[in-house]
Amino acid sequence: MHLSIRNISKTYPNGVRALTNVSLDIPPGMFGLLGPNGAGKSTLMRMLATLQDPDEGSIHLGELDVLSQKDEVRKTLGYLPQEFGVYPKVSAEELLQHFALLKGIPERGARREVVEALLRQTNLWEVRKQKLGGYSGGMRQRFGVAVALLGNPKLLIVDEPTAGLDPAERVRFLNLLSELGENSVVLLSTHIVEDVSELCTRMAIIDRGKILLEAEPLRAMTDLRGRIWRRVMSKAELPALEREHAVISTKLLAGRTVARVHSDAAPGPGFEAVEPDLEDVYFAAMAGRIGRRHEQPEPVATR
Repeated sequence: MHLSIRNISKTYPNGVRALTNVSLDIPPGMFGLLGPNGAGKSTLMRMLATLQDPDEGSIHLGELDVLSQKDEVRKTLGYLPQEFGVYPKVSAEELLQHFALLKGIPERGARREVVEALLRQTNLWEVRKQKLGGYSGGMRQRFGVAVALLGNPKLLIVDEPTAGLDPAERVRFLNLLSELGENSVVLLSTHIVEDVSELCTRMAIIDRGKILLEAEPLRAMTDLRGRIWRRVMSKAELPALEREHAVISTKLLAGRTVARVHSDAAPGPGFEAVEPDLEDVYFAAMAGRIGRRHEQPEPVATR
């Protein structure tokens, strides 16, 4: 099922323009929406989840009009927001049973089967009797995925899912999302470049409510080959370098400053060419050094 977003814009009553003419084509699989905090990611996620309307534009999930057929869309939608509440004194199994009933699974036996399958899929079966208040951050996120998967959704939206997770929980959670992307459209909204690099076959970079780049991550990195240069210097040398070259990122390494520069040719002595990574794509797009779009996917026919 293909997700099509066309010319979406949104301005809040306080004058903040959250989205400006956003268009995206999202095929089945893992799609990453990458951008800094405040870029407009959560606003777009809420619209796709039927919780908020744009000022203009259209959104279609297959043949469904997301803006006018909200009830139909919700039947095939799973949504894991950045923050969600649970009842801390209720067990995961009990609360998931309750949500399954609300989702429209009234028969007790069928509901029990669905709940067991989801708890096993999210690796929570062994702790199903434990109260949710005692769950770790990663366990809570996996419980949120279990709730989002009720009804076997064709569109799964996850908003900043790995924020605050420790490295081990993050790996377990990303592996779970990767499995889900085999059968559905999974939209991952994040500011963490590594999440997109490890999971997504397609991505978009958004900033200040505008799409800066839509591409395949591997293709975007390949297109930057020969144009990313690295130089190690003292911090005092950085201002002069920034005046002369397009510095897209800097970091400290053993007390020295490592600068990465975007340039079609060697910027000068002391620079070495480096293999681009997705962070280079991200920072080059944020700096306006690479274009609005890379290759477009083939249109998906609907019927």
